[in-house]
Amino acid sequence: MPRTPAEIRELARKADVKIVDLRFIDLPGMWQHFSIPVEDLEDDLFSDGIGFDGSSIRGFQQIHESDMLLIPDAETAVVDPVLSIPTLNLICDVYDPISRKAYGRDPRHVARKAELYLKSTGIADISYWGPEAEFYIFNDVRYDQTAHSGYYYVDSDEGIWNTGREECPNLGYKLRHKEGYFPVPPSDALHDIRSEMMLTMIQCGLKIEAQHHEVATGGQGEIDMRFAPLVEMADNVLKYKYIIKSVAKKYGKTATFMPKPLFMDNGSGMHVHTSLWKDGKNLYAGSGYAGLSDMAMYAIGGLLKHAPALCGITNPTTNSYKRLVPGYEAPVNLAYSRRNRSASVRIPVYSPSPKAKRLEFRCPDGSSNPYLAFSAMLMAMLDGIKNKFKPGEPLDKDIYDLEPEELAKVPKAPGSLEEALTHLEKDHEFLLQGDVFTRDVISTWIWYKREKEVDAIRLRPHPYEFALYYDI
Repeated sequence: MPRTPAEIRELARKADVKIVDLRFIDLPGMWQHFSIPVEDLEDDLFSDGIGFDGSSIRGFQQIHESDMLLIPDAETAVVDPVLSIPTLNLICDVYDPISRKAYGRDPRHVARKAELYLKSTGIADISYWGPEAEFYIFNDVRYDQTAHSGYYYVDSDEGIWNTGREECPNLGYKLRHKEGYFPVPPSDALHDIRSEMMLTMIQCGLKIEAQHHEVATGGQGEIDMRFAPLVEMADNVLKYKYIIKSVAKKYGKTATFMPKPLFMDNGSGMHVHTSLWKDGKNLYAGSGYAGLSDMAMYAIGGLLKHAPALCGITNPTTNSYKRLVPGYEAPVNLAYSRRNRSASVRIPVYSPSPKAKRLEFRCPDGSSNPYLAFSAMLMAMLDGIKNKFKPGEPLDKDIYDLEPEELAKVPKAPGSLEEALTHLEKDHEFLLQGDVFTRDVISTWIWYKREKEVDAIRLRPHPYEFALYYDI
């Protein structure tokens, strides 16, 4: 991995690079970029940075204070694995050009502060993160919203709804609802595409453990990355999304991380595995429940206590709450278990090794900004550890066997983005510790989500309302 401008220039020379692409993350969680000629890859780019207009970036500056700086992180340099013109990608941090300080609303800066705060507490040296981001690969998507119309339409060659379509010939092998986990090809029609995605990820330095079809019909898949520290893994998630979408487009298909694009089948989550380590020792390994330490139990307590507020960051779209409903393996119950996948915190027990002990927070989905989602989860766990929050008894019973009165006692995840944002508004002091999140970041996030998404959906007629009410 290059670490100096000279090493990066040598990497560019060997790869015959023509373009340098500078990338950064907006507040909602999408990569933004612009490019410069490779001849401008000089030392001062990494010290002085390069200016851009921040007023057009979602969640950033206002028009009267638009000038901002990007300063590339030398350790992120990689030759782009999908562009046809040889291009070197650099992930950048955002700075204020006047104060020369890191920009408070830069999500990568929030994540850096989270890692520094963890060390400052003395609790651990490092946190590891392993997200499992699911996605759909469709053959076609169409959608529109006007003053007098609104609709969406998605299609997949392997979707069960296409068993009767004239395909000249239709060969069958369509996956039935909830039967995509894991039939071999030809039923799994996307094996080669996912394999190319996996190999492309490996080509640009991501460590990949497996790729497979997921539960749903219509092209749901997953590619699992090996765990990494917080900022590095958040960077990796953006690379992961970029490669999946780009390779899908190469095949004439489209990929989405939308949590619930299909009705009546499983949504796409991003189960996040995490652990804390100090002096090379896994602090979550112990002799308690499911092989966990007391510290791990307190971390669970923190996650569960703050889960309703966390959902405002880890499940940040109105569509997220179409997934967080009972009946689709969705983690709607704010409890922990080593068995029950409808519990929001699961303890994997695949391996007895102390090194493998970790928590799996199952609420998050791929619509989240990984820098903010991982940072918020870390702050919730640290709050639980510092205050010794006990998580109560595990939910190891089959949720469908519980009596109604027993089930009613189990806290539930929020039912809407508006509800989650209200929880975040009331419960965010734990995020402010160590100045990791600032009140400005949280208030801007809540404002943006309410005005641009919650209200935008609330004000528009829904197509199904016509089916329910047109003849009323």
